[in-house]
Amino acid sequence: MTKIIYVFLTFISFSSCADEKDCCVNIEPVNVTFEFTQNWDGIPVSSSDFNDFKFTTQNGESISINRLRYVLSNISVGSAIKNYHLINIGENTGSEITFEKVSQGSNVLKFTFGFADADNIDGIYQDLNSVSFNVPGMLGGGYHFMQFDGKYKDIDNLDANFNYHAIRAVDRTDPANLIFKDTSFEVNFGTIEIANNTRIEIKMNIAEWFKNPNTWNLNELNTVLMPNFEAQKKMSDNGKNVFYLGEVTQ
Repeated sequence: MTKIIYVFLTFISFSSCADEKDCCVNIEPVNVTFEFTQNWDGIPVSSSDFNDFKFTTQNGESISINRLRYVLSNISVGSAIKNYHLINIGENTGSEITFEKVSQGSNVLKFTFGFADADNIDGIYQDLNSVSFNVPGMLGGGYHFMQFDGKYKDIDNLDANFNYHAIRAVDRTDPANLIFKDTSFEVNFGTIEIANNTRIEIKMNIAEWFKNPNTWNLNELNTVLMPNFEAQKKMSDNGKNVFYLGEVTQ
């Protein structure tokens, strides 16, 4: 009887080890795709919607979008990371990123809007240089975080330009002694369950750039915003409400 029990326990032990090995070892890394989409309070926006007065801001201005492109950096899912990525809605480029060899299971998904100061080094990103994404030296150099251009109907219902350009905030009160504030910010979506060929949608609600927590008045803040220290801080605050997680499919 004792011998039978011993054989039984040995079999159970061997089976448990085999199951554990199958479950917890030899899990192949997988591919994960990020898809970046845009909307205006839930209504999808693409390049086909540009150059037309289709949208109304929280402050009541009717606007058209002529250009919208932005950069994300330190995009990571688990240990997989991409240094930076430019999304250009008007030219339909950069809307997807595929990461290879991502660990299956729970992974943290996060990125930085723009470049943190440590990465915002003037002139080092040749592809961004080639598409005029640089910031002029008089404003401290480095790179844009976003170029968002269009037209709005002013208080006389006439077409007027806006250039909602986000950069690192710079105080030029003393041009010989520039004062900077890092206005990039991290977006952290927490843990996402990853399996093979997981597809993750990251949404941008464009309307949020104009409304939360700062209701944006385009009749007051429309162009020449790059050297406006206070405006850049407000843009950063509003941007923290722009991105959210969309559909995650396996």
